[in-house]
Amino acid sequence: MTSSLPLFEIPTHCKAGVVINEGPDFHVEVQMVPVPEPGPDEILIRLNFTGLCTSDIHYMKADFGFPPMSHFGVRSPGHEGAGIVVKAGANVKNFKLGDRVGVKPLVDTCHACDMCWGGKETYCKKGLHSGLMTAGTYQHYVASPARYAVPIPDGVPDEVAAPIMCSASTMHQSLVESHLPAGSWVVFPGGGGGVGIQGVQLAKAMGMRPIVVDTGNEKRGLALRMGAEAFVDFKEADDTVAAVIQVADGVGVHGVFVTAPAAYKNAVAYVGDRVGAMIMCIGIPATGTVVVGADPMEFIMKNLSIKGTLVGSRQDIARSLDFARRGMLQQISEVYPINRLPEAVDKLGRGEVAGRIVVNFNWEE
Repeated sequence: MTSSLPLFEIPTHCKAGVVINEGPDFHVEVQMVPVPEPGPDEILIRLNFTGLCTSDIHYMKADFGFPPMSHFGVRSPGHEGAGIVVKAGANVKNFKLGDRVGVKPLVDTCHACDMCWGGKETYCKKGLHSGLMTAGTYQHYVASPARYAVPIPDGVPDEVAAPIMCSASTMHQSLVESHLPAGSWVVFPGGGGGVGIQGVQLAKAMGMRPIVVDTGNEKRGLALRMGAEAFVDFKEADDTVAAVIQVADGVGVHGVFVTAPAAYKNAVAYVGDRVGAMIMCIGIPATGTVVVGADPMEFIMKNLSIKGTLVGSRQDIARSLDFARRGMLQQISEVYPINRLPEAVDKLGRGEVAGRIVVNFNWEE
């Protein structure tokens, strides 16, 4: 009997964005690297797209305060991949060749600790982080444990699915964990970037009322198209905080979702006189560079809460993919060909990206 499964010709080497001179003065080059061989419990994924995340910049700069990529022998960052299964290990039962699949920030967890059992799998102390501890999605072919890989449903293009693996699912988790009801005013400082703009779309889909603080006409247009009720340009407003409070019924917002580390200094101020507000910490700064907080009387008199979220779980990814399938998470990414990956990384590092950047492995200029 002839197998109906597709057969894929797998090269010995593939293109990858490789970090040169890891540290403050890093740069990225596109090089040919060996294609990994999947183990018996792994799948080999041929990526079509990878998203670019600011965390990648921190990994390449090695400024997060934990062992750098080179400590783990990793040269390619990235944790937002979408592609197909081209080879499967002997023990793999949950994926077959040709299945669509995503690579997310966590490649695997231990599946046996209190965090994994208690709904906090993304905080597993034995978790393997893509692009830090294992080869990341800047590499065309990557191996991944099958038990923790994410299927991508039909109806969600790869260029949309890739950023969902990190930025959208992380925002989904943060919105859910804020416990804010529909109708709540929520502000996204730095919301014109990739994480924030997907948060705006999800907040709108959940019935919240998003406000974006950022700068530039490109980000203004994108934010308003994606569902923001107001855009405050911090370079044009006389008082950014006052402008946000005025939009939020003159009282203040119910939730502050900080995606840009530079915005932490004003995070509490956006609350104004609102009681019971939530400050959600999402954007990760370099170690020791930022402090968020307020006088204890602010917490006491306003019932104020500050909470952090790391990355989305598999459930957050699945739900975010479903929002995308239903048209509630739209394409917000600028697409670059693989040969221009270094240029895309430089643009991201300069903070010039409206929305997200994704790189197409199947396109060269």
